[in-house]
Amino acid sequence: MISDSNRFEKAIQKFDHKNGQDPNRETDNGKEYPKELLYAQRMSEWLDRIDHQASEPLQLAARSQHICRWTIPRESYPMDRKGYLLWRTELKKFHADKASGILEECGYEQATIDRVKSLILKQRMKTDPESQALEDVVCLVFLEYYFEDFMAKHEPEKVVSIVRKTWNKMSELGHRHALALEFGNESNKLIARALNE
Repeated sequence: MISDSNRFEKAIQKFDHKNGQDPNRETDNGKEYPKELLYAQRMSEWLDRIDHQASEPLQLAARSQHICRWTIPRESYPMDRKGYLLWRTELKKFHADKASGILEECGYEQATIDRVKSLILKQRMKTDPESQALEDVVCLVFLEYYFEDFMAKHEPEKVVSIVRKTWNKMSELGHRHALALEFGNESNKLIARALNE
């Protein structure tokens, strides 16, 4: 039986162990990482930046947001809008269930497990401050670490549309943090266009 004092650390270790098995790699500051492990660490770092006193369920949800994501590739669903939405829906359920199983192994009570699941599933986002905080973190991680790669692969109209959608998902606090990020000239132009048109 894992004691209350170390079950959080144990859960984080188990999340990281699972994500450490990602065969996809990403380089950060010259060092190579399993892609989803690096993503999970970035999620935790951004959550700490916007909320130093984040609750335990929120910290757990942030760390397990993409747990084992590579096992359900986008290509396994139709490559259209309907297929994309179905893929995203199935991913949320998959991540929530995967995280729940690990939390149960670590001795968490059902109330905490249900709370983490609710956050990962993005339930009550507009009325739940923690759900909104998690969405802010998702958006900020995307903007800081993945936006410029996304921009390089897509037409300007697509990029502008995604920036608008991302912005609309965020709170005022998220907006303030996003505006403090530094981007290249082309990125700044498209972001300004998205927010000002």
